[in-house]
Amino acid sequence: MKKFVSVMALACALGACQTMPMDSSATAAAADAPAPATAWKAKRGPDGVHPDLNGVWQVLNTANYNIEAHPASAALQMREGPYVPVPHASVVALGAIGAVPAGIGIVQGDGKIPYTAEALATRDENRKFAVELDPEVKCYLPGIPRANYMDKPFQIFHSDKAVFMAYEYAGAVRNVYLEDPGEAPLDSWMGQSYGHWEGDTFVVEVTGLLQDTWLDRSGNHHGYATKVIERWTPLSDFHMRYEAEIIDEDVYTKPWKISFVLYKKVEEDAQLQQFKCVEFVEELMYGHLRKNPLPGPALDRAKREAEEREANN
Repeated sequence: MKKFVSVMALACALGACQTMPMDSSATAAAADAPAPATAWKAKRGPDGVHPDLNGVWQVLNTANYNIEAHPASAALQMREGPYVPVPHASVVALGAIGAVPAGIGIVQGDGKIPYTAEALATRDENRKFAVELDPEVKCYLPGIPRANYMDKPFQIFHSDKAVFMAYEYAGAVRNVYLEDPGEAPLDSWMGQSYGHWEGDTFVVEVTGLLQDTWLDRSGNHHGYATKVIERWTPLSDFHMRYEAEIIDEDVYTKPWKISFVLYKKVEEDAQLQQFKCVEFVEELMYGHLRKNPLPGPALDRAKREAEEREANN
């Protein structure tokens, strides 16, 4: 009997504990606990189905100098010095302005472009004469994917029926076909772009690219048969992941990829400025054709060409 009474007393005590109101501090802590996070979903675009990619976008990396990882250096083009390489004579006057900032690179995998032996030799030769050979120096259109990671912004305009990209550099533009246009009728600086959606990712196949475009200022290059498959995926209202697979069996031993984040400009006056640089390079390209060339490279070139003509006559 005593054992039964003891068990009943213990049961009552436990029941009382379970029905007692919670301490006020515990109640407050529960109220302040964050609500379960909900998965972010991109704002829908003009068609109401796919993400809105409209806006002005720009990178925050140094890939246009070199898409592979690289340390800071004194200049893009170097020459042998008495002890270590020094800036080339054509850029030495630029001092720190002409220096190359370091970068971790955007090439995926081991960080190296898988060149064939011949293509690697071409890259090395390009690098030796980067200031003279880089198409950007002469304001030629940058091509794809380079246009997307230059230091100047670009703008995406799209509706439910069209996608158009405008770049600040050299006034470059791309019209992205949304129906397969077939093979490009001819090669061009910006190539032919054909896009389609895979879920929330906009996939663009770029073909018909001129071999003359480089991938960066360090001589990295591609060939005539290059195909670029871009993937544009929103990460937030203000960030977008850009990925591109680059395929060309004549230049690379295997397909390879680049990846980086684009940042959306959100200031009220976000817009493209003009950088139509053709007129900026007239002296560089045609200064030697003046009746009286200005002292410097133009005059030196004019004299050299006059001497060559005289020797050939």
